[in-house]
Amino acid sequence: MTGPNIFSTLHRAQRIWAIASVHGELDRLLTIQSEIENKFIPGDRLIFLGNILGRGVHVRETVNALMTFRRLILSRHNYFTHDFIILRGAQEEMWQRLMQLQFAVNASEVLEWMLGQGINTTLNAYESSAEDAKAAIRQGPMAITHWTSKIRTAFQAAGHQEWLSSLKHAAYTKEGSILFVNRSIDPERPIDAQADVFWWGTNKFDSIKTPYSGFLKVVRGFDPAASGLVETDHTVSLDAGSGRDGPLLAVCLSKFGEVLETLEA
Repeated sequence: MTGPNIFSTLHRAQRIWAIASVHGELDRLLTIQSEIENKFIPGDRLIFLGNILGRGVHVRETVNALMTFRRLILSRHNYFTHDFIILRGAQEEMWQRLMQLQFAVNASEVLEWMLGQGINTTLNAYESSAEDAKAAIRQGPMAITHWTSKIRTAFQAAGHQEWLSSLKHAAYTKEGSILFVNRSIDPERPIDAQADVFWWGTNKFDSIKTPYSGFLKVVRGFDPAASGLVETDHTVSLDAGSGRDGPLLAVCLSKFGEVLETLEA
């Protein structure tokens, strides 16, 4: 399978470490990364399933820790950039749109919805707040533009804009056995027509009862119900509620999508 650069391919994977939504939980992330580092062997690949930003109070430090871990893994012999993949989640999509809030039809409603989804801690991480955003909205489009420029500048100064731009919408193994997504897919659409379903899909994931587009398993990293590790014949759902008073989960998968090991922090 080939696709545009919004997708990524895991080549020659023998095992794949998949990490659920982190949501700014630095300590949990550091624990999981340490355990994976100790267990990582040649042929292993690694994928973060989105939602690195948001909810937890250490958003900026969490991104830095992930970037450091990525450099550590890729420094190993015969490892390449496509062996360590990070997906775009709902939090990253919201942040991208928030930095363009001046173009929203109803900026106030958009902001309130995003705040309800946990974006406030990301605002705080990059030198702003919900109060600053609301004040800009009250003053009109020019003030909103000035405010979005400020948070964009802080994001770039942290060195995180390039990271955000590099995130993938989905990933799959070269053999086509496993598809990785943030939240969901619509089984009735081809992979290149999923659009926002990857992070805003609702009940479509639970309707996957047969192999989707030839994939043996579809693996996701965000579950709105935070049900933990849930495995069916054709899916793996991996989210116990990190950032929502639950632990951070990671699994080691075989190249056929079987869960070999589970980590929790």
